[in-house]
Amino acid sequence: MPPKASKSKEAAPERPILGRFSSHLKIGIVGLPNVGKSILFNTLTKLSIPAENFPFCTIEPNEARINIPDKRFDWLCQLYKPKSEVAAYLEIHDIAGLVRGAHEGQGLGNNFLSHIRAVDGIFHVLRAFEDPEIIHVDDSVDPVRDLETISEELRLKDIEFVDRRLEDLEKSMKRSNDKQLKIEHELCEKVKAWLKDGKDVRLGDWKAADVEILNTFQLLTAKPVVYLVNMNERDYQRKKNKFLPKIHAWVQNHGGETIIPSAVFLEKNLVDMPEDEAAKYCEENKVQSAIPKIIKTGFAAINLIYFFTAGPDEVKCWQIRRQTKAPQAAGAIHSDFEKGFICAEVMKFEDLKELGSEAAVKAAGKYRQEGKTYVVQDGDIIFFKFNVSGGGKK
Repeated sequence: MPPKASKSKEAAPERPILGRFSSHLKIGIVGLPNVGKSILFNTLTKLSIPAENFPFCTIEPNEARINIPDKRFDWLCQLYKPKSEVAAYLEIHDIAGLVRGAHEGQGLGNNFLSHIRAVDGIFHVLRAFEDPEIIHVDDSVDPVRDLETISEELRLKDIEFVDRRLEDLEKSMKRSNDKQLKIEHELCEKVKAWLKDGKDVRLGDWKAADVEILNTFQLLTAKPVVYLVNMNERDYQRKKNKFLPKIHAWVQNHGGETIIPSAVFLEKNLVDMPEDEAAKYCEENKVQSAIPKIIKTGFAAINLIYFFTAGPDEVKCWQIRRQTKAPQAAGAIHSDFEKGFICAEVMKFEDLKELGSEAAVKAAGKYRQEGKTYVVQDGDIIFFKFNVSGGGKK
């Protein structure tokens, strides 16, 4: 039986999540040309996990997979000294620069927008530095104008998609009295009005039934956004930049999502240095790499969490979508675990760290058995019991 605390948590359901229900989610780096996207991507690529760590899986030149820095994972590896260590990772895609008119096919237009449709979240890189050597596609540096340009292009593409969907629904409604067609038609009208009002789909307060339909559309403005402000090293070091207050004000008026100041050229230099030199440089110049924060924030933004399985053979992070229940989390390990799910034996990382061993956690009454309704939390350490014909328990 799950403890009462778990039940009370379940009593207040979370807002339904927009996006694909999958543990294989990815984030795309988006922005105008010459804002620092490719330098950021190339910097991240140097930190990426070798392709051979992903058998039977092609990693394209514009994809990188970067381990999530996590002290909990490091601590578990120290405790168990396992034969195998598998960290969680974030998959990042570099997407070609967008220009005004992309929704009508300008620049790489439709190609660019189809690449955004294929990712689950967006790192929106904004240029907040002036440099006569690096031209700006609009001839002057104005990150708020750039924000408006990209946001409008994504909205216009979504309006185009919804218009096409409405046409198809209207044709189908002439041939059928299916109530579901009417429900979807009404939602599309609402979404179109919302977009025409200059608002992004992810910022709407949609009902669970709406979200179910919206998730089949994969609209561009439904994807979560993290804003990366690329400034010069001096501004980054002194934590001041003339463009930041305007960017902050714009973002607050458009959903208030996360803004991360960064200095892409600094990050490139740090990753090119030996580790000890990079640490010394950061100490002497009183700067810190923003990369760990960027990776962790991106992972959380696309609604991913992970639980641990831990023992002397392996310490592994298993990526799942937030709000996943125990049987589906077990299925991330093997489909048999989900089919024959009996229970999840769960301990909190904090309890294991404080008490020092699994036996001590059990003795303190903090090792719990959870059933099918348990919603897995980030950082849970789980041992699944399952039973399938001819399978036995694990």
